[in-house]
Amino acid sequence: MSVFTTVTPEQLRGWLQNYALGALLDLKGIASGITNTNYFVTTESGRYVLTLFEKNTLEELPYFLDLMAHLAQHGIPCPQPVASNGGAFVDMLNGKPAALVSCLRGASLEEPQPVHCAEVGAFLARMHLAGQSFPAHMDNPRGPHWWNVTAQAVLPMLNADERELLVEELTFQARFKDLDLPRGVIHADLFRDNVLFDGDTLGGAIDFYYACNDVLAYDLAITVNDWCVHADGSLDEARLQAMLAAYQRVRPLSEAERMAWPALLRAGALRFWLSRLYDFHFPQPGEMTHAKDPGHFRRVLESRINDQAAIARVWG
Repeated sequence: MSVFTTVTPEQLRGWLQNYALGALLDLKGIASGITNTNYFVTTESGRYVLTLFEKNTLEELPYFLDLMAHLAQHGIPCPQPVASNGGAFVDMLNGKPAALVSCLRGASLEEPQPVHCAEVGAFLARMHLAGQSFPAHMDNPRGPHWWNVTAQAVLPMLNADERELLVEELTFQARFKDLDLPRGVIHADLFRDNVLFDGDTLGGAIDFYYACNDVLAYDLAITVNDWCVHADGSLDEARLQAMLAAYQRVRPLSEAERMAWPALLRAGALRFWLSRLYDFHFPQPGEMTHAKDPGHFRRVLESRINDQAAIARVWG
């Protein structure tokens, strides 16, 4: 959610003629994030988020936008895509596919407490259940094949210890690539900056543009690795237990999912260590961009490896 492609008010006014949203009142770039261009757009009818997709093609985008519409229709608090006068959720703007979605109320949290983690766990489980009836399918584009391709790009940039850690983890994860676990729609990026709270109440989740079909418990592991960790990457027991308990009250995990839990936590850490390494060493030019520290997810991965026995005991 940065600005890679500049949009002027004049350009947006012309584009908005295809929408029944009234006159443009304000346009403001959003600085956080690293993948797409995002703006807050205020018109006479309300406030929206405009996204210009820097990497996704027009053919890929219906999955994400139709998914948000599906989830919203099933009571999941998420942005509602705005259709143009012709009924389309996406159109071209300044040479990039672009979409408008509703702007949710609330703010992200820097220091979540167990009560917030419980809200997120329950939300994620409800989203997983609602996603079971979504008819479209998209394999995870950042799954094991992407891990290996990205690793080859970043390996020359790493020191000896990092190279050893990365190669060993890829070897470890290769043993789990064919696990038969419950699958469905996952958010795949439900970090703190993608969840909005109004006090202690979850107001909604945003940024569904990494959503795909994959192992549901892997999505939970990704979420735990951001919401339930200390600064050194270790797990916070109180926040972890709050999230897992709330998730399981809605969708209990199977025995197979529990057995795979340590490996799934490691897989989630590996995926985001790799993406941050790539963004750090191969930055995309933009006006308001910043690359997040890859060292954080290296520490998360190392913690999951070192604490694997304790992680396995979390289920009692």
